[in-house]
Formats: sequence, C-alpha cells, structure tokens
Amino acid sequence: MDIQLTSSDSLTIDIVESGVVSWEDLIRCVKTFHYDRNANRADVDLVWYERKGSCSSKHAFLKHVANLNRIDGVELMLCVYKMNAINTPKVSAVLKEFELEYVPEAHCYIRFHGEAIDVTTMTSSYSTINNDVIEEQVILPEKVLAFKVDYHKNFLHTWVLDTLPKRSFDEVWNAREACILALSA
Repeated sequence: MDIQLTSSDSLTIDIVESGVVSWEDLIRCVKTFHYDRNANRADVDLVWYERKGSCSSKHAFLKHVANLNRIDGVELMLCVYKMNAINTPKVSAVLKEFELEYVPEAHCYIRFHGEAIDVTTMTSSYSTINNDVIEEQVILPEKVLAFKVDYHKNFLHTWVLDTLPKRSFDEVWNAREACILALSA
C-alpha cells in the first residue's frame, strides 16, 4: 500500500517537492539521514531540513508528518532496552572502558499498523533490540524532549541503585553519553 503525502502544510509541500511523495518513500529517506542531534531538539522539522536526527527526533518527525497527512496506524514508541555490545556494536569499547555489560537506553521507534519500524540508522532494526527491551510505551511527539530525558534518568537512577550500588548515577550517565558519542562517530 503506497500512501501518498497530500497535506498542504509547508513541511509536506517541501518534502513532496523534493520527490518524496509517499509515506513509504519518507521512511526510506529518513533512514538514510545521518545519526546526530539536531540544532534544536524541540523542532522535529529540522530532521528534514538538516538531513539528520537521533532516534527521538527521526521517529517524532515521522509521527508528526503522519499526523499532518492523516495517516492512520502510526504510533511513536518509547522503550528502554539493554544497550550492549551485541545489539549495538559501536558501543562495545565504551562499555568495556566503563566496565559495564550494558546500559539501559531510552530508544524511540514507530509502530505502523503493529509493525515496529526503526529508522535511526541505515542498519537499524527493532529486531536487534527486541529481546533486550525492558519496557515500552506509546508517547506523543512533543514528549521526546523533557519527558523522555526525565523518564530515562529516573529509570537509570533506580537501575543504578538496584544493580550497581557501588557506582554513581553520574558515572553511568557519562558512560551512556560516551556511548551516544560513539554512535554519532
């Protein structure tokens, strides 16, 4: 099923004028965008204009465009998964340096009519983390900012206290930030 982008808003018009005319085209296109944080995390349109984004911004952008174009069946998902050297090989050196088996990572993806779609990078696939997901929930695009960060930090605080009582939250959060930097490289 090829769902056409038909909204008359300026973002959709810019997308269509570039030659990306369907929902499926948009998913394939965004998957090719570089993994990196945008200049303004509150403006998901920047994913399109900067041709880059994080898991949060890319998937919030897709949900936003789906809403603008009245595409049904699209849910923005937030999960926490065990980011480890197997499901996220680029972080193996960082985890080894910090002597961690894994770090609980907050991750966004979309579900389209029940199918999990991950456009974070060209090689991303929800199936690589599926068995390591600790919890997940549906969120709104505007929640990828403060809510996601607060939710992640609260989860990590509890996890550090329960799992690594001799480690500090700041140490584990710094390890997580180093992992994200390794993913951006």
